Amino acid sequence: MSKDLYEILGVQKGASADEIKKSYRKLAMKYHPDQNKDNEEAESKFKEVNAAYDILKDDQKRAAYDQFGDAAFEGGGGGQSPFGAGGFGGNFSDIFEDMFGDFMGQQGGGRHTGPMRGNDLQYATEISLEDAYAGTEKTIKIPVQDTCDSCKGTGAEDGTSAEECPTCHGSGRIRAQQGFFTIERACSTCGGAGTVIKNPCKKCGGSGLIRREKTLKINVPQGIDSGRRIRLTGEGEAGLRGGLAGDLYVLISVKPHKFFKRDGANLYCRVPIPMTTAALGGEIEVPTIDGKRAKLKIPNGTQTGQQMRMKGKGMPVMQSSAAGDMYIEIFVETPVNLNKKQKEVFTKLDKDLSGKDGKKHSPESSGFFDRMKDLWTDLTD
Repeated sequence: MSKDLYEILGVQKGASADEIKKSYRKLAMKYHPDQNKDNEEAESKFKEVNAAYDILKDDQKRAAYDQFGDAAFEGGGGGQSPFGAGGFGGNFSDIFEDMFGDFMGQQGGGRHTGPMRGNDLQYATEISLEDAYAGTEKTIKIPVQDTCDSCKGTGAEDGTSAEECPTCHGSGRIRAQQGFFTIERACSTCGGAGTVIKNPCKKCGGSGLIRREKTLKINVPQGIDSGRRIRLTGEGEAGLRGGLAGDLYVLISVKPHKFFKRDGANLYCRVPIPMTTAALGGEIEVPTIDGKRAKLKIPNGTQTGQQMRMKGKGMPVMQSSAAGDMYIEIFVETPVNLNKKQKEVFTKLDKDLSGKDGKKHSPESSGFFDRMKDLWTDLTD
């Protein structure tokens, strides 16, 4: 019969996961082969501890073991008991990660010895609604870290070159012994590059990069809206050690327009019309986003707030032949600054319109006041 896994790790059956892990780390370090060279008993114990921890650290495996014992891992699980494959490479990494994970992440994982891709950049620019409608070509200037034109990005003075780092011998990595652990990190002499520059370029100081202003032309497509980005591949910052350049993302913002409001591909425009045109009907001209004018028929009896649709007069849809619509919102303007004669005309017209056929001429106002009369009657009853 196999030994009890909890007994192997020196914990009680109801021990917490933290207690199991703490005991395992202590035993694994005690019996590790590097600490017990040519000690077969320690090697066997180390395998046993690893195999036990492999079961008890996993909630599902632990539950199965608690219910069925070793039988839970025989047959269907590969025909092996929990102690059948207890090598050195598996669970011992848990100790290593716990003790040195942060150190390795900071000193080793963040450094690169090969080519490094340049940073991506983002640039914001504004365009007019007319430019968004028609599409445009825009010239921008951006400051970037670019490849030094004197040393061509090598960082070395003309006629010289980078040499192999004497500390890491070109690998960019060095190893340090911490007790019985071997830790690898970026070489402090060359910064992980594997090479050192004895005669650095005077223009860039050996970095291979210089700060300069780059002028670019952007093709802005028709129908673009605020918040969209245009990607320019390879126009970001230059890479290091022969790495690819990053990309440039141009963020588009469309300026507010003095006449039109935009909603997706549709445009909205508020147009005032004379009261006489609203009453009698007629034809007016309205502006369009392409800089032209379009004729719009006004039916008689048109009211303030009515919207009239002009199909296809809105914004183009990006990467499509479709276009949105333009909606004209009518605002009926009341005459002001009337002279005496005009007032007399309006007074006579008012009497005619408010006679016995008043409801016919002003159904909205007549209906409103009728409803108000009913309300007042209800309140006084």
